[in-house]
Amino acid sequence: MAFRAGLRPLTPPAEAPGAGLAASSFGLGCAPIGNLFAPVAEADAEATVARALERGIRFFDTAPHYGEGVSELRLGAALAGVDRDSVVIATKVGRVIVDADGVPVPSGGTGGPGGRTVGDLSRDGVLRSLEASLARLGTDRVDLLYLHDPADVDEALHPRHGALPALLELRDQGVVRAVGVGMGRNAPVARLVRGAAGELDVVMPAGRVTLIDRTALDDLLPAARERGVGVVAAGVYNSGVLADPVAAPFFDYHPASPDQVDRALRMAAACHREGIDLPTAAVRWPLRVPGVEAVVVGARTPAEVDVFADAADAVVPDHLWSELDAIASAAEQAVDTVIGSHGTA
Repeated sequence: MAFRAGLRPLTPPAEAPGAGLAASSFGLGCAPIGNLFAPVAEADAEATVARALERGIRFFDTAPHYGEGVSELRLGAALAGVDRDSVVIATKVGRVIVDADGVPVPSGGTGGPGGRTVGDLSRDGVLRSLEASLARLGTDRVDLLYLHDPADVDEALHPRHGALPALLELRDQGVVRAVGVGMGRNAPVARLVRGAAGELDVVMPAGRVTLIDRTALDDLLPAARERGVGVVAAGVYNSGVLADPVAAPFFDYHPASPDQVDRALRMAAACHREGIDLPTAAVRWPLRVPGVEAVVVGARTPAEVDVFADAADAVVPDHLWSELDAIASAAEQAVDTVIGSHGTA
């Protein structure tokens, strides 16, 4: 399903290799250019964004949490001079940047050495966070504004002081075009979808709509579909095991379990028999799920952009999807058997 019309860039992207699917359904996740896991040089960050533009990608996802402001600052610099109406920028609120002493940084600043982000689900916190993000991004508006990993759903939903009403207010004022929630846990997002009375535009489950973790399909995605809420799938490599289960056997930033590695290896072998690589299948599979409108993939180099942009042109036979689904289904049945036998997993 193509990214909904209301969130697409206002100017059609230039033709480029893979521009059709890449422009309508792929987004560049900008956590890596904010030094996630490893430092990234300024020039490499700029080249990564430039390569995404060359490949037809016009959707960019960032957050104050990524590098304590560094990701937003670098994305803004890389997009300087690009027609603002030709790109979609998503960022997040719900966390504020503080320096090594725990003092909030000046608006538009970064955390610096020892800096971090701390949760703030207040209305004032949302407004201050967005103001600072706009300064770092060098823009006057954000197309999609997420509430980022809210720790307390009740606080986020508070009718007068909560973050979610503040997001809806910003959308009503035209400061942002759409609002949503981004999180790696299904139940709180599903509750926010229901608690917001259909007011959310988008949810972004991280790592929960993937080849080996399909748990968002149980409750979150049905809730979203019932209320007309779009879905952007993120974390489709599950931190590495679906990119390379041998060289990067990680799941949700921790060592993957033997079962997860085994499933990924079997999926990789099935893909190899069809001349497809596992990362291509990992990027493309979420778009087969009803309600998923876009996939965001992180990259720190132009070569990594090419890996997922090339997936737009790959022809994946239906029987491969069936085989991958069977591998995933067998694992789910095994878990159900353990739960049935012992009462817990």
